[in-house]
Amino acid sequence: MADENTQSLLRENRTFAPPQAFADQANGTEDLYRRAEADRLGFWADQARELLTWHKDFTEVLDWTNPPFAKWFQDGELNIAYNCVDRHVEAGNGDRVALHFVGEPGDTQDITYAELSRRVNQTANALTELGVSRGDRVALYMPMIPEAVISMLACARLGAAHSVVFGGFSPDALHSRIMDAQAEVVITADGGFRRGKPSDLKATVDEALSHGDTPVRHVLVAKRTGEDAHMVDGRDQYFHDVVDRQSADHTPEFFPAEQPLFILYTSGTTGKPKGILHTSGGYLTQAAYTMKYVFDAKPETDVFWCTADVGWITGHTYIAYGPLAIGMTEVIYEGTPDSPHRGRWWEIVEKYGVTQLYAAPTAIRTFMKWGEEIPAEHDLSSLRLLGSVGEPINPEAWMWYHRVIGGEKCPIVDTWWQTENGANMIAPLPGVVSTKPGSAQRPLPGISVDVVDDTGEHIGRNQAGYLVITEPWPSMLRGVYGDDQRYKDTYWSRFENMYFAGDGARFDDDGDIWFLGRVDDVMNVSGHRLSTAEIESALVSHDAVAEAAVVGADDPTSGQAVMAFVITRGDFADSDGAEEQLRQHVGREIGPIAKPKHIYFVDDLPKTRSGKIVRRLLKNLAERKDGGDSSTLADASVMTSIQAAVDRAHNS
Repeated sequence: MADENTQSLLRENRTFAPPQAFADQANGTEDLYRRAEADRLGFWADQARELLTWHKDFTEVLDWTNPPFAKWFQDGELNIAYNCVDRHVEAGNGDRVALHFVGEPGDTQDITYAELSRRVNQTANALTELGVSRGDRVALYMPMIPEAVISMLACARLGAAHSVVFGGFSPDALHSRIMDAQAEVVITADGGFRRGKPSDLKATVDEALSHGDTPVRHVLVAKRTGEDAHMVDGRDQYFHDVVDRQSADHTPEFFPAEQPLFILYTSGTTGKPKGILHTSGGYLTQAAYTMKYVFDAKPETDVFWCTADVGWITGHTYIAYGPLAIGMTEVIYEGTPDSPHRGRWWEIVEKYGVTQLYAAPTAIRTFMKWGEEIPAEHDLSSLRLLGSVGEPINPEAWMWYHRVIGGEKCPIVDTWWQTENGANMIAPLPGVVSTKPGSAQRPLPGISVDVVDDTGEHIGRNQAGYLVITEPWPSMLRGVYGDDQRYKDTYWSRFENMYFAGDGARFDDDGDIWFLGRVDDVMNVSGHRLSTAEIESALVSHDAVAEAAVVGADDPTSGQAVMAFVITRGDFADSDGAEEQLRQHVGREIGPIAKPKHIYFVDDLPKTRSGKIVRRLLKNLAERKDGGDSSTLADASVMTSIQAAVDRAHNS
């Protein structure tokens, strides 16, 4: 990838220094970088001891004698749930709200740490009654309700690994994950609310288990929607029937730091699912560390809101574990940003005084499309830091987030990491680093990354290459569950002794990192390697463009051609020369080689329920093929309208 033909031409020169008032009170200072540089392992040992409570202290920080299988703090012992709940109650903070739950229909719960402790203990006792113990696996298929977080913590309390399956996945996807993890208990709900309608989660579980080949012995069903649920005698019980009768007392057992905590299956896998295994001590250390320093968390006064679902790694680390590990108050919201109206998020920020908001660029671009008058109707002055997660954020969405949501006073932490990484890896420390719209900028103190060429050699500034991680990190995956060879082949075989993340990246003139998208999202156009992410950013920088997705389609002349699917503002798409205007705009922003061959004006893009654009489907349409399997989409009907737009363009 890093050769003389690689094109990485988009430039962003705006910088924003940390507001002085923010820098003066920031948890993270330049000293963190110096400490980590001087003694990386000593730095991580300090974080583990400062941020967590250990039942038995560790004597060895890292065992890397059998790479790529790391062991962090392995002779130390702790309990994850004790660290996330009990110790805060013991410290006198039992009355502090842990969870502000907001249901889509408008129902709310405020759960204090004392109440959370009671409910986690009761759930742990209920699971014990069902035969769950250390080393077992429990599958969760839940809506975004408190019982999801409580069940995760209860599993952790018992030393049982949970496997959370996102509530939008199909019966086959759920079945394959249950089988791979060999889960014997499933925790689900009758359903959840989404855009005003109840979903039927229990029916999906029933279908997943209908093969009769799973090891599942028990299914617990939380009542959420009140819809009738088919209950199988001897297997199914209502969650609260079992939990509410349990004692509120539970004595935690303390486990070695390498005790498995959870298995999380990466989205978009084909064939056998790929279960990412995370363990306890190192994972919670980095989760708590990034909460304190990336999000500048002040547990006594802050209200943190990560808008992800617990079915994804972001929800694991920045809903279930990170905020609770350091005693934060946080918001969890069940529904979508437009239910029951498009101002719902801002209504929640205003009501609860949210101080840190952590959201995906897809959501931010959607809000841009809806217009800034909607957030303007709400008081967002409580916000003091904004976060971005999930994919590179284009500069114009960054600027809108900064101006409209942050009031030009909130640092933005653009965070890069993956399911496999466990926690933030690359992000600006908000009180130290001058931020750049669209760049995650630099590795966090204690994290070692590089951008290399095809041979694994470090490359210079402004050349596109491969992002690699060069040293083990505490929250790293411990393998692919049940398949050590797949772990080695997938992540460690491309470059010797380096973890390959699968992303393209470059260093700019200041040494900051810019992501160029997944390596398989790099196109080869007439021998030039072009990044889809850069072309998308160029398109969205045009005032008339709300959102864009770019793919490379097979082309007999150029090998691959740039094809763009664009959502515009107002009636721009109907104006004369609209397509050519955008082609010329991309040419000015990047260069003539990057001009799209075709621009299709569409009303929507194919997205999963987590907001990720499924470019594979767009590539098929651009190549005039059948779209393909759209079962993972939040709304599969969008494919019909996109197909119509492609047909119109080619028939005109």
